[in-house]
Amino acid sequence: MINLNRLAMFVAVVEAGSFTAAALALGTTKAVVSFNIKQLEHELGVALLVRSTRRLAMTEAGEGFYADCANLLRQADAAVDTARAGQGDLSGSLRVTASVDYGNRVVAPALAAFARQHPGLRIHYQAGSAHADLISERLDLAIRVGAQEDSRHRAARIGEFKLLLVAAPDLLARHGMPRTAQALAALPWLANRAGRSDRWRLADSKGREHELRVEPVAQADTASALLAFALAGCGVAALPDWLLQEPLARGELRRVLPSYTLPPQPVYAVYPDTRHVSAKVRQFIDFLRERSGG
Repeated sequence: MINLNRLAMFVAVVEAGSFTAAALALGTTKAVVSFNIKQLEHELGVALLVRSTRRLAMTEAGEGFYADCANLLRQADAAVDTARAGQGDLSGSLRVTASVDYGNRVVAPALAAFARQHPGLRIHYQAGSAHADLISERLDLAIRVGAQEDSRHRAARIGEFKLLLVAAPDLLARHGMPRTAQALAALPWLANRAGRSDRWRLADSKGREHELRVEPVAQADTASALLAFALAGCGVAALPDWLLQEPLARGELRRVLPSYTLPPQPVYAVYPDTRHVSAKVRQFIDFLRERSGG
């Protein structure tokens, strides 16, 4: 039978990038790690790693084995968490990723509050791509905005937020405050590169839908970048309400056609579809849902 500790060492070496770094992370010696990896390769009958003086790389067999090991260790951790549930405070590590803007504004503060409630829990947070591979990167949870189409994972809706149409007073002084959807479409627009940028669907106060065809003058892949363009008077932007409280309060931006609304943006907690869902993942989802009012 393969020793699970050796699987954990193999995963640690891959993720740390070297035997020395893996040994440091595991609290052991490089010699112990090297011996166990050699034994693992001997037991499997395949080479998992290619070693040289400058770099360490996985073989083709090693790449597939790493993904399976990472998933197996995740399930083992979840099974242990489930067995310990109700026996004390949460422990171990919780690895969470989220988009840069929503993550830094909403998820990171929630994680900090959650960590204060569970001091035995080690938090690993990374803000980045919405396409992070949960399995290969050994992530417990991803907080994602918008419709979810990845059927490989489970998705729990935790809330939603509004998109508000805003523009700088300077831009409105130059072009005039629009009074109709058609006048709004004629203004310079800013768009998120991740979505459809030339068409927008708005609903008026009577619930009637209007489709706007616009020509964006600038695009960006983060809400904070769009906010910078909007503050500079470059165009109209549809930005999340959680990013606009201060600019609106200071008068740096103004709502445009506030009686018209954009579809609300759902927020999901996405996590691997494993047999056991750990207590720490379940509890953080509930915690974030409560903070988000979902």
